[in-house]
Amino acid sequence: MNEPAELSTREKIMHMLKTQGGLSAKEITEQLGITSMAVRRHIGTLEKDHLIQSRTVRQPMGRPTAVYSLSPQADAFFPKNYGTIALDLLGELAEESGGAMVDRLFERRMKTLQSKYEKKLARKPFDEQVALLADIQNDNGYMVELVNDGGEHVLTEYNCPIAQVANRYPHACTCEQKLFETLLDADVQRTECLTEGGSKCVYRIKQKRLSSSMAKDSTHSQ
Repeated sequence: MNEPAELSTREKIMHMLKTQGGLSAKEITEQLGITSMAVRRHIGTLEKDHLIQSRTVRQPMGRPTAVYSLSPQADAFFPKNYGTIALDLLGELAEESGGAMVDRLFERRMKTLQSKYEKKLARKPFDEQVALLADIQNDNGYMVELVNDGGEHVLTEYNCPIAQVANRYPHACTCEQKLFETLLDADVQRTECLTEGGSKCVYRIKQKRLSSSMAKDSTHSQ
């Protein structure tokens, strides 16, 4: 397998471990053609970043040798094609069953996420609920910023992990807005969207006012 061009030394080491399996520092040094000290330095950095791991292998003669391999965390370093695969599958579903079926799929995902998160937000003050929602989205890779603007919460997402899918199927964005509305029981307005040419997704979130009937009940109880 050909090694990609223009890789840094550390990237070359990771590529070697990906394609060849476990290697000793000596084997890495011989293949790279650099000093063993330099290889040790790069190995140390990769271990510190939790991208490689080592195990000790006993030799028929001489001292045991450390053999290096990729760690589970290193999997994220290599290219993935999840977005294209998802688009292909959704395209097949749309062709087979129609666009309405794809929309239903996004709505089912929305309900699944609602069930997953609603207990975490339940019985919390509204401001805390919004902050928890921002944390959830941040953990999911949306790069969230949350600020308060004149009594409204402004939740900004600078990244969209499903951007490729949402660009083709904007109902995904509609479902995200509905999810926020349902989880927070709030008025949620999307003022900017990545799929509509924006540089980010911006949601203005405002707590719903008590309905007139609830207000009356509150008055009568006094």
